[in-house]
Amino acid sequence: MSRLLIKDALLINEGTRTETDILVENGRISRISPNIHAIADRKIYAGGKYLLPGVIDDQVHFREPGLTHKADLSSESLAAVAGGITSFMEMPNTVPQTLTQELLEKKFRRAAEVSPANFSFFMGASNDNLEEVLKTNPLTVCGIKVFMGSSTGNMLVDDEKVLENIFREAPMLVATHCEKEEIIRQNTAFFLDQYGEDIPVKFHPEIRSEEACYVSSAQAVALAQKYGTRLHVLHISTEKELALFDNALPLHQKKITAEVCVHHLWFSAEDYTEKGLLIKWNPAVKKLSDREALRRALIEDRLDIIATDHAPHTREEKNNSYMKAPSGAPLVQHSLPAMLELAAEGVLSLEKVVEKMAHSPAVCFSIQERGFVREGYYADLVIVDPDQPWRVSKENILYKCGWSPLEGTLFRHKIDTTIVNGNVVWEGGRRVGDSKGMRLTFDR
Repeated sequence: MSRLLIKDALLINEGTRTETDILVENGRISRISPNIHAIADRKIYAGGKYLLPGVIDDQVHFREPGLTHKADLSSESLAAVAGGITSFMEMPNTVPQTLTQELLEKKFRRAAEVSPANFSFFMGASNDNLEEVLKTNPLTVCGIKVFMGSSTGNMLVDDEKVLENIFREAPMLVATHCEKEEIIRQNTAFFLDQYGEDIPVKFHPEIRSEEACYVSSAQAVALAQKYGTRLHVLHISTEKELALFDNALPLHQKKITAEVCVHHLWFSAEDYTEKGLLIKWNPAVKKLSDREALRRALIEDRLDIIATDHAPHTREEKNNSYMKAPSGAPLVQHSLPAMLELAAEGVLSLEKVVEKMAHSPAVCFSIQERGFVREGYYADLVIVDPDQPWRVSKENILYKCGWSPLEGTLFRHKIDTTIVNGNVVWEGGRRVGDSKGMRLTFDR
């Protein structure tokens, strides 16, 4: 029996702050109480530090297989645990695309070999693989991913009959990337006519426009309402889309939920001048008023989850003309510090950060025994030092691509220790041990 005892931590969990000890036995939390006196294989003294449930990131692109010059499951999962992420859900737009059950299971096997974090993978939908999609096991796979707008990998599902069939027959959560392709094509043609391929990046939010996002998100919501689908709309980026979601029900009763990403909460269109193509994402970073509306919607519970859409590319790929530079950027190592920084600025509370990055993903996806600090749950935990400022630099970036859109940013909070299934995997700025994460399971 292995035992880990955490002493004198300030636990932030389920809307409360409590000074407490935590006893972990055989990978699970066995006791939460002040002044635990127990023999343990390891004691961690966490006085003056926060103890949080590990972050669950429901949208990452770790690029394996086929795009491993950008990133891979080993490098990016290490960056994730360094950032306090203990579980991730990875997307299907790899090479080959994850469009069969065989390819899906191959990714699970690879993650079990190399990932220090817990993991799940989305089954990808296309215009012609519905039979494979419907074989997906809702107890062992996080969801079905539908690209209702094209992005890296071009897995666009634009056959209306196929969309209807997916929403009608899907046995589990359907997660959608929503941007209306016809609108984007029209906008792109207009700016190509004006500027050629070297379109100024400041026009990216006019090409991947508010209307393109809203029309597609509205279509997804309408289909879900028609068929009773469990729908999760990814990376909401506009104020206008917020009208499609409500907070009338508690999260566990919602059939339609929505996610917002760190970059849409951190950056605005004003940042294109300094950051350029480094902050070219799909959907685009939009107006400052959109960013402020997204922040309010989090507090109001119209938006349910904060995720990263971690999507690395090399600097060489990004250092290109607008039309050739891919969309996406790496974020998993810095997402929790960034959101804790917003909490320090008074944008939202520490409790709300924990809710949206740990509790809500667990509830939204019905993840078994994770996302909360509870007795009997897996010990996925993060210890944060709230008073250890550090600056993002090339020297401390762990992404395989070697850069971050947040380079130069000074954070007040530093990830001290990350614990996955009771194993210390990150401590003092380095990887500890060689333990591997587990496949997530779902209570559906």
